[in-house]
Amino acid sequence: MSRLVIESGRSQREYWSDLWRYRELFYVLAWRDITVRYKQTAIGVIWALLQPLVATIIFTVLMGRIAKMPANGIPYPLIVMTGMLPWQFISASLAGASQSLVGNANLISKVYFPRLIIPASAVVTALVDLLIAFLLLAAFMAWYQVWPTWRMACLPFFVLLAFLVALGPGLLITALNVKYRDFRYIIPFAIQLGFFVSPVSYLSSNVPDKGRLLYSLNPAVGVIDGFRWALLGGQNTIDFPSLALSLAMTAFFLWLGIAYFRRMERSFADSI
Repeated sequence: MSRLVIESGRSQREYWSDLWRYRELFYVLAWRDITVRYKQTAIGVIWALLQPLVATIIFTVLMGRIAKMPANGIPYPLIVMTGMLPWQFISASLAGASQSLVGNANLISKVYFPRLIIPASAVVTALVDLLIAFLLLAAFMAWYQVWPTWRMACLPFFVLLAFLVALGPGLLITALNVKYRDFRYIIPFAIQLGFFVSPVSYLSSNVPDKGRLLYSLNPAVGVIDGFRWALLGGQNTIDFPSLALSLAMTAFFLWLGIAYFRRMERSFADSI
């Protein structure tokens, strides 16, 4: 009787070399998810625009007009829009990555490749939604006559930061979800909680100084503040100490996610 043994790289160096060797698989998986979402359908594109639009209208009414949250002279719809886009990217990436290994169980159980490719490719699908939603943001900025400045050149850095913010916890969650299937019920609650502790519908400058340190431990804070700083020009500022702390937390969660993912990777084929 023949026996199939699926073995990962014997060393860290071999593993990261395998990631480069299997880069075409990453492209294939990412393109597959994108085509499934958008091919022969209009709702995928419409949904990518409708979500931030509806959220912007609701929070502009609730927070901007009823609660009268301080806006520092910035049109409140732009505050919500520039917070909603990166947050929806992060939340969609976490949700997609958390189910990615379970959704590719047949592939994992048959052939070896670096499993990290699967959750990473799931994040790319959410990136396409972000790029589409930027069209809506551009229309809002033109309507309110808020034009980009040289800071716009820094936006790719904050998009990359958002990718890393989602990837680290995403790797941790998807590895836990393979071993503990009921863990998927915790993910929506965690995403909802993250929404309220992130500056999506308000400015970080509204957070009291005594709570700023704890608040800045949330990696999404640096991403959202960075988006606003890059997109809204001179009408918005960024707290660089808070950004540095968010960067440190992003690096920590990325290290933790990769370390736990690599530790559990050998058992994925058996557990899944």
